[in-house]
Amino acid sequence: MTVRQHVRSEQQGSTAAKVLYRPVGLAGSIVGGIVAGALFKQVWKRAAVGSDGDAPKALESEYPVRAVLLAAALQGALFAVVKAAIDRGGARAFERWTGEWPGD
Repeated sequence: MTVRQHVRSEQQGSTAAKVLYRPVGLAGSIVGGIVAGALFKQVWKRAAVGSDGDAPKALESEYPVRAVLLAAALQGALFAVVKAAIDRGGARAFERWTGEWPGD
């Protein structure tokens, strides 16, 4: 096998792996969003002592800007961590099943 054929074979394998991984990645994203949302609600309830338990939204005038920005930063960080963990786990499981890493 020439170098050119080997590279072409690898590219085809990588493309096939990416296409086959799409449904897995999509399902992981949906699950991750649900998990991250539930996790954020629980963390915020524990962190926001004395409030009604709901995180402030940007357009709610009764909350100070600091509280709104803190809630947004915490929510963003939790979503990013959960998404990365689920994406990584899904990619590893996909590699075990197919022998190919979906992101390369």
